[in-house]
Amino acid sequence: MAPPSKAAAALAALRADLSGEVFAPGDEGYDAARTVFNAMIDRRPAVIAQCADEADVVRAVLFGRDLDLHVAVRGGGHSVAGMALGDNALVVDLRRLHEVTVDPAAEAVRIGGGATMSHLDRATQPYALATTGGRASTTGVGGFVLGGGTGWLDRWCGLAVDNLLGVELVTADGSRVHANDDENPELFWALHGGGGNFGVATALTLKVHELPRFSAAVLLYLPEFGPEVVRTYRDIIESAPHEAGGGVLYLTGPPEEFVPPPLVGRLVCVALLTYAGAEEPMRKLAQPLLALPHETEVVAELPYADFQTMFDDPPGMRNYWSAEYPASLPDELVDVFCALADTVPVPTGTQHVLFPQGGAIAEGPAQYPVPYRDAPWAVHPFGVWEDPADDERAVAWVRGVRDAVRPWSTGAVYLNFIGDEGTERVEAGLGAENGRRLGELKRRYDPDNVFRFNHNIRPL
Repeated sequence: MAPPSKAAAALAALRADLSGEVFAPGDEGYDAARTVFNAMIDRRPAVIAQCADEADVVRAVLFGRDLDLHVAVRGGGHSVAGMALGDNALVVDLRRLHEVTVDPAAEAVRIGGGATMSHLDRATQPYALATTGGRASTTGVGGFVLGGGTGWLDRWCGLAVDNLLGVELVTADGSRVHANDDENPELFWALHGGGGNFGVATALTLKVHELPRFSAAVLLYLPEFGPEVVRTYRDIIESAPHEAGGGVLYLTGPPEEFVPPPLVGRLVCVALLTYAGAEEPMRKLAQPLLALPHETEVVAELPYADFQTMFDDPPGMRNYWSAEYPASLPDELVDVFCALADTVPVPTGTQHVLFPQGGAIAEGPAQYPVPYRDAPWAVHPFGVWEDPADDERAVAWVRGVRDAVRPWSTGAVYLNFIGDEGTERVEAGLGAENGRRLGELKRRYDPDNVFRFNHNIRPL
């Protein structure tokens, strides 16, 4: 750390030079600026630089280097581990860089590093275009994409990184770097799953796809029908076209219009079938699920950008997540998965989720550091609750699900779905064979490990 006199002078200069705003402890607005999605995270950065443009990002990074501060990068602030913040660190806050520019002729979209899924989806919707995005509209695009990126459209158009065309990056020494297949291709490879280890992504360019119509079916079942629902859903997906996606989840019945009042606050099983297309073919696919005894159904065609908001969690909730990626989904695992639902903490916002993979995910480029693409299924215990008194039981439940499913797991994991679970899990999320290559690149672009508030790759 720099001496107090130097730090004070540097902070004053940053306040004067930055087009955006600067917050330090004691400033009005500091606590609001350090609030993130997960209410369990309570960290106190030394400085928060809310950057207005790329030049601000360069100034902020150089300020951090001058004072020997480690740097956290905030996009959507949606990381369950609170990676957007670091105690006594510099936070480069990108939320003002949220411009989205669609180029329909090039089938591409340029997204500011602080944009959320809502910014992206609302910009592409008027053109009947879309690309794989997160399953919550408040998720930041940058962290989502650089971590790999799975969502409702991934079976149809691949992981988010499979659609990555270019990244504009500010590296640890303040340099501006552009990475794509032609410029800095080795760095571009690392950004396909290596996360924020190599710099601050001020903008990303993604391929977009024509999506004039989108449909979904949401069916609620009593939990005792869960095993039959999961097996039926499995059989549908395993023979379905790439356009089909969705998942099966257990959750506490929310106080929504489509939930019968007796099921509000009770454990329910939900089958969700999404379809990148019209309602009629989706309804045909859903017939086996519709034939099972269910409490309510919503089958409709709707704008994809609207659907993207349906699973948004309210702010101020406490979160703890994990994941495992089974190599198959035999009946034995179905029974284990459904039995684990009996232990879901109720009433909370916790979700016990099974997502399908396959399709364009499995057919995507094998060379990128996203080793979970080969698994056909993902089990995602998603703990969400409000009362700190529930911390212990909620965290224990998530870990219990992970451990119970692990015998069927491929061992790979999507790092955006988990918190800080240690270096072995980071290696599992990147692939052991990719570790040295990524470590060498880390040494080249960030030899001092300035960007360490992430699923960290240490420089070799």
